[in-house]
Amino acid sequence: MAITTKRLVNGALIALLCSMSVAQETARPESMPLQAIIQSMQSAQVPTIPKAAYQVIREYRLFGATNSKANSEVVAEVNFRPPAFKDYRIQKSSGSSRGQQLVRQVLDREVEATTNRASSAINTDNYSFDYIGEAVLDGQACYILGLRPKRKETDLISGEVWIDKHSFFVRQIEGELEKSPSWWLKQVRIKILFADFQGNWVQTKMEANADVRIVGTHTLTSRIVDYRREDQLAATRSRRSAVLGGGTK
Repeated sequence: MAITTKRLVNGALIALLCSMSVAQETARPESMPLQAIIQSMQSAQVPTIPKAAYQVIREYRLFGATNSKANSEVVAEVNFRPPAFKDYRIQKSSGSSRGQQLVRQVLDREVEATTNRASSAINTDNYSFDYIGEAVLDGQACYILGLRPKRKETDLISGEVWIDKHSFFVRQIEGELEKSPSWWLKQVRIKILFADFQGNWVQTKMEANADVRIVGTHTLTSRIVDYRREDQLAATRSRRSAVLGGGTK
């Protein structure tokens, strides 16, 4: 009798645990289907293309394989004019000349990608996607998708993309370049962050780790130190002209 009662109790406990598990599964909110996330992200990419001119000032820092202190610092001015014009100017550079050389290479690629967005866009023409999960980035809930390039090109990244759950804008891309841009670079791992700056969706930070043949691993970072929209640039030029004009009278 005691054994039978014990079995009944155990059976009831197992049934209760199973029912709790089913209830928890039922209550857990379902994730958005992968294809719906991809479609929403692709649709959201059009509004992220800036409609107004802007200028950003970026600070680049290059770290050597064994150095905790930057051995090169570069400040670059990057100008964008819609729909697809971008150029840059190196404002100042200090330390190793290799830093400025790398920055110029990075910015040359960025300028090229601006004029040919289709080749590097995060879409189904260039990538296959996998659902990885969800996470919070800079206080914003995001979907995380795996990126698998469909071609072996330097503009494509094998890794992960963070997509804002509300706007479906791309907030972060991280992974390895599918193809090295140079024989000297055996492997390049890159992380790029994006955010809204006064209505324009722009790159805010970048970190690239490259395994350079012979000299070892180097790290290049960038961050925005100043941002100006077209109207702010026009106002600055007007003030500058007024000052120069006043000085010549």
